[in-house]
Amino acid sequence: LLGQMLEARAHDRTNSAIKELLKLAPNKATRVKNGKEEVVGIDEIEEGDILKVKPGEKIPVDGIIKEGKSSIDESMITGEPVPVEKSTDDKVTSGTINGNSSFTMVAQQVGDETLLSQIIQMVNDASRSQAPIQRLADKISGYFVPIVVLISVITFVVWAIFGPSPSYVYAFVNAIAVLIIACPCALGLATPMSVMVGVGKGAQNGVLIKNAQALELMNQIDTLIIDKTGTITEGKPSVEKIVSVGGYSESDIAGFVAALNTHSEHPLATATIKYAKMREIEIEQASNFDSVTGKGVVGELQQKKLALGNKALLDEKGINSSGKIDREIEQFQQQGKTVSYLSVAGKVEGFVVISDPVKKTSKEALTKLIEDGVEVIMLTGDNERTAKAVADEMGIAFKAGMLPQDKMREVEKLQQQGRKVAAAGDGINDAPALAKADIGIAMGTGTDVAIESAEITLVKGDLKAVLKARKLSDKVMANIKQNLFFALIYNSIGVPIAAGVLYPFFGILLSPMIAALAMSFSSVSVIANALRLRAARLS
Repeated sequence: LLGQMLEARAHDRTNSAIKELLKLAPNKATRVKNGKEEVVGIDEIEEGDILKVKPGEKIPVDGIIKEGKSSIDESMITGEPVPVEKSTDDKVTSGTINGNSSFTMVAQQVGDETLLSQIIQMVNDASRSQAPIQRLADKISGYFVPIVVLISVITFVVWAIFGPSPSYVYAFVNAIAVLIIACPCALGLATPMSVMVGVGKGAQNGVLIKNAQALELMNQIDTLIIDKTGTITEGKPSVEKIVSVGGYSESDIAGFVAALNTHSEHPLATATIKYAKMREIEIEQASNFDSVTGKGVVGELQQKKLALGNKALLDEKGINSSGKIDREIEQFQQQGKTVSYLSVAGKVEGFVVISDPVKKTSKEALTKLIEDGVEVIMLTGDNERTAKAVADEMGIAFKAGMLPQDKMREVEKLQQQGRKVAAAGDGINDAPALAKADIGIAMGTGTDVAIESAEITLVKGDLKAVLKARKLSDKVMANIKQNLFFALIYNSIGVPIAAGVLYPFFGILLSPMIAALAMSFSSVSVIANALRLRAARLS
């Protein structure tokens, strides 16, 4: 009973990561309706509601700031201790803590759709999933149990025939002692305990693991495929310049670009709309909108056909651009800028230059991964020159002009060469590659489709978390192997002693009560070892 109690207490502690996450969720919020404030339960909040968040309060649901600005402590989600400055139109996440200023926000994801709810669900599911190494434990058990039963029967027969009087009592007691001490409880706990604690540890460090298989495979990865925008770069592009090359003014070009992009959720589209709004340009909605994957967008405005995208889109639509425009665009692309052509009624009338700064941590993370023996390849839909500028800065190989299906085929090709491939990305265009890779890694700042396609999600969208995931995988796998050793060493030593091999030499027999204690201690030692992962350093 003592052993069972210790086991239950230790088992309960392994769920602390989920309990801590549940504590982050507030149960009430201040809703602003018709100019009046009212306190409501979280379950009453609907998408589109205006909420007021006061200093020191937890943000109730996911959404964007409508009015005001503040510094927000996101450490419980990202693991980063420094508060983040947020202002109008910035995203805020449920469970994070508002700093010293009030602001109003628009609720966007509520209930089970919030990031915090998804994290809790993911941690829950992953902690119950089975790692492939569990099959080794199951295989061992498959042989171990019948062998132990056979040893118990042999023990009974030998003691019944050759044992001292009363021989049947000795035979029965020793056969029972063999069965008790060999009980493979610890063997069953060895893998799931480490997985459960490891998944919780990952969640505390901004690494969400969807299943135990990803946790086991992560330290075997030798190739990492990564996207550029939103993965290596910030994913928060801004319009640097709009150039008119025809009869339209820069404001007209900005208006056309924004009109086409009102239908798109791409970060580049958001940047152009923001640019137009800042300059108070009236934004109309283009009709007959169509997104040409990996190339750009087309539509109609004022009965004129518009096309906005890369050179491949112009070629597809049979639109020519002059050598002078191409050369001007090349200069921007060589600086790592993204440039989109705009054609109106079949003629190139201008282009938009967008810059997206590289994340401060990308270079350091990729350098460490390369030093760790991982080959890093950037696959991007962007043009050759822009891709080369970023890849050269990072010191990695690259392929440009890649459509979603091209990225997936590249992953397949590497897998056929016997590589263990992880793919990291943040957009819908990355989803096929993430799903095809041995491990898909999604940026938590990216789209829901990418996150759904991935086995691991990096909450903050920081590539340094890939290093954390690899280190966590190393530690969990080492811990599982230690647990399997602890689970079997007691049985290997205890079974012969329980069978009575020491009796002829030393007169020592193992009482079934002592066997029960040893069996319980075996389980507790496995759990105690798994709990050591809680103190593991991942950075």
